[in-house]
Amino acid sequence: MRIGVFVCRCGTNIAGTVDTQAVAARALASPDVVYATELLYTCSEPGQQEIQNAVLSHRLQGVVVAACSPRMHELTFRRAVEKAGLNRYMLEMANIREHVSWIGQDKAANTEKAVELVRMAVAKVRRNEPLFGSQVPLTKRVMVIGGGVAGIQAALDCADAGLDVVLVEREPTIGGKMAKLDKTFPTIDCSSCILGPKMVDVAQNENITLHTATEVESLSGTIGNFTVTLRKKAVYVDWDACTGCGLCMEKCPSKKHPDGFNEGLATAPAIRIPFPQAIPKKAHIERSACRYFTTGKCRVCQKICPVGAVRFDMEDRQLVENVGAVIVATGYDLFDPAAYGEYGAGRYPDVITGMQFERILSASGPFGGHIRRPSDGREPRDIVFVACVGSRDKSVGRPYCSGVCCMVIAKQAILARDHLPEARCYVFYMDIRAPGKNYDEFVRRAVEEYGVQYIRGRVGKIYPKGDRLVVQGADTLLGAQVEVEADLVVLATGVEPSRGARELAEKLHISADTHGFFMEGHPKLKPVETNTAGIYLAGACQGPKDIPASVAQGSAAAAKVLALFARDSMTTDPQTAHVAEKVCIGCGKCLTVCPFGAIQWKTLRDGTKKAQVLETVCQGCGLCNATCPPKAVQLRHFTDDQILAELEALCA
Repeated sequence: MRIGVFVCRCGTNIAGTVDTQAVAARALASPDVVYATELLYTCSEPGQQEIQNAVLSHRLQGVVVAACSPRMHELTFRRAVEKAGLNRYMLEMANIREHVSWIGQDKAANTEKAVELVRMAVAKVRRNEPLFGSQVPLTKRVMVIGGGVAGIQAALDCADAGLDVVLVEREPTIGGKMAKLDKTFPTIDCSSCILGPKMVDVAQNENITLHTATEVESLSGTIGNFTVTLRKKAVYVDWDACTGCGLCMEKCPSKKHPDGFNEGLATAPAIRIPFPQAIPKKAHIERSACRYFTTGKCRVCQKICPVGAVRFDMEDRQLVENVGAVIVATGYDLFDPAAYGEYGAGRYPDVITGMQFERILSASGPFGGHIRRPSDGREPRDIVFVACVGSRDKSVGRPYCSGVCCMVIAKQAILARDHLPEARCYVFYMDIRAPGKNYDEFVRRAVEEYGVQYIRGRVGKIYPKGDRLVVQGADTLLGAQVEVEADLVVLATGVEPSRGARELAEKLHISADTHGFFMEGHPKLKPVETNTAGIYLAGACQGPKDIPASVAQGSAAAAKVLALFARDSMTTDPQTAHVAEKVCIGCGKCLTVCPFGAIQWKTLRDGTKKAQVLETVCQGCGLCNATCPPKAVQLRHFTDDQILAELEALCA
């Protein structure tokens, strides 16, 4: 075999702490290496051309590139060697940047480690075999999970391009958190006026199938051909018959239950339509609030419904959808401020969250758009906003910045002054983070035009004093403790992953970070892709985002889907598991551990059962290989022999 080794200097990224020339020279001592050189930038066009020229002129049968992480440029180099006539799987990469030069300053030690990594890669490529993918047809349908603004944008973009879209939302209506907002920053335009038409477009688009009150139960298959099992939750109303007239809501005798849409500031009947612009505008029954389900008596709504839509015998049901790609846009939840006992959230009625304040400001909210104190309905004269409640605080497990809180506070303070010109607004903050277009100007406007007083420092305690509240904190600019008496305190709660995010990640076979946000394929080059091909991310499920960023990412995810579906078929990845039937003992352990359901039984003529891998479903994770007692299951391109060869080269 004839192998070529190409060592990248990467400017000074690698060459600054690794003697790349020595690494290339010592690579020539490895078996079957006939050519070795160093290049300034192997990933550049001249660098790739150099590799292709060497393959042709030296008749190379295998290539080793010692450069950066394969996660960054393995596909780049595979394409390069393929253009020179080599099979793309006759390439190996040695990561001498992230694994060597970036983690140590000892040049001699780094050079020795780089030499060892190159030697291991040479040993691996000597045992590589050409692999070939197969062509499989694409199911040109896309599922969007999550009906917030990011999911709506992604669904509409895909549908407008002619694709069939399945939009899944676990709540009874689409709209997400944006549907609860009064105004948006920095333009102070009506949130529902922006979102409402898009929600209607979803309902009226003939290419979109909408499943609300529905959750994902499982996903199987691979890119281009996914099978998704959904659970349609019982809402106890036949939505095909329901006209949304609202008569059942008027007559329902059980009206004193907290209204989730209004963040608990108002009550709602057991049978309800979440809000006037809901899509679909259909009633549903909250089982825990319904007298019939709790006492066995009532059924008033069923008796007065003019179309007989109420169905108490309704049960959850399963749906199965076949799609070629999935966009995950499950949004976010807000931090529960009860973790800060010193703030009194949940104990003092006039200590509320930012989302509760949004509902107070909203014309469709509990107070008709008039700012009132929840405790007694009076107009507040002094309002204190507290930033970073559940953000940038390791003590509550939220060390990251939620990104939007500074702008939300500025917006709410401006709106408070618009509603109550005589009111005084105070903001306790750590830092102002307003990097978006016109964002910093917006914050300055709150200070300069609306007279909002910003106090730099954390709040230590909030306690009642008569019918008012005292906010005790520090002013780090003055270097003094301060106390502000307030009629209303608004806590800017931080952004966190939506409930069930980790469980959904397991169902979809994608990764989540330490905080529970879904992980992108690469933070710079693949911001909307995941580690599972064919599954994309949009919006705040990937990390805290404002509305413009969420919309942009929704469109970006749709663009990725359209690029995928621009062809009629795709080439599968041949790096899959395969079973040696003669070695297989039929124990079934591989079937048990496979997270993708890619292994099934195969019955031979004599009646014995052997494991069989469905190559179109296998994701090449290697769990079956690690579990198989007789090692009958091997992973192509990562066989036991190939890995052992690397270890032997390291220990030689």
